[in-house]
Amino acid sequence: MARNATKQDEQISTKTKRETLFRLFKYLLQYKLTIAIVFVLMAATTAIALMNPLLIERAIDVHVKNKDTDGLIRIGIFGISLNLFMILLIKLRMYLMARVSNDVLVKIRQELFEHIQTLGFGFFDSRPTGKILARLMGDVNSLKDVLANSVTTFIPDAITLIAVVIIMIAKNGKLGLASMSTLPLMAIGVWFVQYKSHKRWQIFRKKNSNLNAFLHEDISGMRVIQGFSAENETEETFDDLLQQHYDSFDMAVRYADAFGPVVDICWGIAGMMMYWVGVVLIGKGEVQVGALMAFGSYIAMFWQPLMNLSNFYNQLVTNITGAERIFEILDTEPEITDAEHAVELPKVQGDIMFSHVSFHYDEDPDVLSDVSFHVKPGETIALVGPTGAGKSTIVNLLSRFYDVQKGDILIDGYSLKDISIESLRKQMGIMTQENFLFSGTIRENIRYGRLDATDEEVEAAAKIVNAHDFIMKLEKGYDTVIKERGAGLSIGQRQLLAFARTMVSNPRILILDEATSSIDTHTELLVQQGIEQMLKGRTSFVVAHRLSTIQKADRIFVVDRGGIVEEGNAKELMAKKGEYYKLYMAQFEA
Repeated sequence: MARNATKQDEQISTKTKRETLFRLFKYLLQYKLTIAIVFVLMAATTAIALMNPLLIERAIDVHVKNKDTDGLIRIGIFGISLNLFMILLIKLRMYLMARVSNDVLVKIRQELFEHIQTLGFGFFDSRPTGKILARLMGDVNSLKDVLANSVTTFIPDAITLIAVVIIMIAKNGKLGLASMSTLPLMAIGVWFVQYKSHKRWQIFRKKNSNLNAFLHEDISGMRVIQGFSAENETEETFDDLLQQHYDSFDMAVRYADAFGPVVDICWGIAGMMMYWVGVVLIGKGEVQVGALMAFGSYIAMFWQPLMNLSNFYNQLVTNITGAERIFEILDTEPEITDAEHAVELPKVQGDIMFSHVSFHYDEDPDVLSDVSFHVKPGETIALVGPTGAGKSTIVNLLSRFYDVQKGDILIDGYSLKDISIESLRKQMGIMTQENFLFSGTIRENIRYGRLDATDEEVEAAAKIVNAHDFIMKLEKGYDTVIKERGAGLSIGQRQLLAFARTMVSNPRILILDEATSSIDTHTELLVQQGIEQMLKGRTSFVVAHRLSTIQKADRIFVVDRGGIVEEGNAKELMAKKGEYYKLYMAQFEA
């Protein structure tokens, strides 16, 4: 079973890792005080760590050499106390940075979610929901260790590395150079590994996103899968995506795991070089045993930070792709935005004008071409015509879910482009064929139409659309908790709740886009009176295939071939025996 939308890899804008990291770390600047405290703690712990080899050197070359037991005990107690104190500082440092990184993740996730809500339908039309969820959850979570370790690992290890190099060269240049002799080899190896690893982690993130999208889609459409006995085909697609996910992860991990061995090999060779040179220097009397032991500690303090830094770099390469994918969405400009000069739309009277409107989706031919009409306040306009003629496009343009490419749309004389989107949609009630119900109580779902509606207003809206009776038959009435998407309710019941939700919003402009298509004839008769109440005093657009539901409309527009081919009330259009007549007779004969 082909699933192009879920199997196709996403295209991510390519920016340098430096740009992405700089943008990511800017979030940390909001926590300057906490990070300043962390820096102080890091300086203290680094200083203590650098003192340990010097304590060992003094213990051997002074106290052991002179058989000074009391001095050895004192320096041992001092060293133990100092290191216990260092452990406490490290724990405090890790706690502070964990808190900062968690706060940053929350901020990024909030910013991402808020931005996604501003994006137009075109963004969601081109991306499966599962791929968006993968960005919002998995990719954001992948940044946690990068943010925390950038301060708690990268900075202290970098400082330690520089300090150790200075100390080693100052104490004995020959031993210091021997300790660092394999650095060029390590640099070449790490660069090669990171280059390959980053590419592989990019591929893995894409395959992971594909798998998430497929799972979300299939779980949502399980009734269809089982209804058509398509389990085997679906399983084959899943197995294919799962294998791609596994292969991409396996290859990425193989490259990522190469960081450690590269550093280990270089560390081992450098250690042997240092001890070989040290033994030669001891034989010449240029170095004492304690100093060589101290260098043994310093070489560990030199290469361990390099190991930590390589692991951090590995982690960075692994997770930087998540940041790239997050910023790719944040950089997506909303298709529909308020103009700089946008004004608040005052209370709508309902005068609507389409002036030479043309519109097309992507690179497709025009769905609407030079469409013009005028609707008076309080009029009910029915839109009929064949599938794909542009009926829903007209109401989507009026709701400003899309912007017109040519022409203009005016409400009470205000161009849609000159008013704020929020002030427009707050005065509109929009019902579609598939109305989404949220998890929660029935009362909460109806109140979603107007969040400050009282319980009395919620119940009054339900009574108008004849939903009250079936609600009261439920176990807890209006406080009955419904499941995701209204599972457990019939299609007709879900539609009635959607009618009540629209009714409680008291819209000035009402749009019913195939709103009764999912209701059976008996339920439709019950709700028809409620619809008539909703239409009173409001400018309304009713998109309908059932022509029996629009006989009382003030005007009927027959939409076809990119425009309005007929216009009039039901009686006038039937008398013309034109396009509307053909549609009506076809339904009547059916």
